[in-house]
Amino acid sequence: MRWADGTATTLDVARWLDPPTDEETALLELAVGPVLDVGCGPGRHVQALHDRGVDVLGIDVLPEAIGAGRLRGAPVVEASVFGAVPRAGEWRSVLLLDGNIGIGGDAAALLRRAADLLAPGGRALVELEPPGVGLTTSYGRLETPQGRSVLFPWGRVGADAADELAAASGFRVTTRWTAAARWFACLEGAWT
Repeated sequence: MRWADGTATTLDVARWLDPPTDEETALLELAVGPVLDVGCGPGRHVQALHDRGVDVLGIDVLPEAIGAGRLRGAPVVEASVFGAVPRAGEWRSVLLLDGNIGIGGDAAALLRRAADLLAPGGRALVELEPPGVGLTTSYGRLETPQGRSVLFPWGRVGADAADELAAASGFRVTTRWTAAARWFACLEGAWT
């Protein structure tokens, strides 16, 4: 990921194809079904939950990601979180992992949309960046040896900004933790 200021962040794309890591498996234990995985990519979290008998659906805007998810047998559909989403208002957990809290460039707006999709008492399980990043919108593009994407907005949320994000989106942080140098939080609706 090349940011507009010229700095770069290396994305561990190979991890997105592997089974969930130990820290992700522990997080998935907190996912109460039915579960919606937003930006599911190739569906590794969806498949892990599905294999455990959890009612789960993954959504992603990239047809290639959806194709990869379907090849592994994961229940996934091509859809934008900001568009029509199956079973809106019925999901008890929404996953925003692997940096997907950044989708759309405004993490608070994304969580407000997640609130629309959640059933009463629902939760969002999110992965955050390390402390010090704050709550910001950045612009970046994906770069590979084959080319680069157009510039797009991406929200960035540091672990120390989780309470600010929750307050701006109608949630409250109920749990936060670190594992394997990664930061996570469980946000529950303040309306419950």
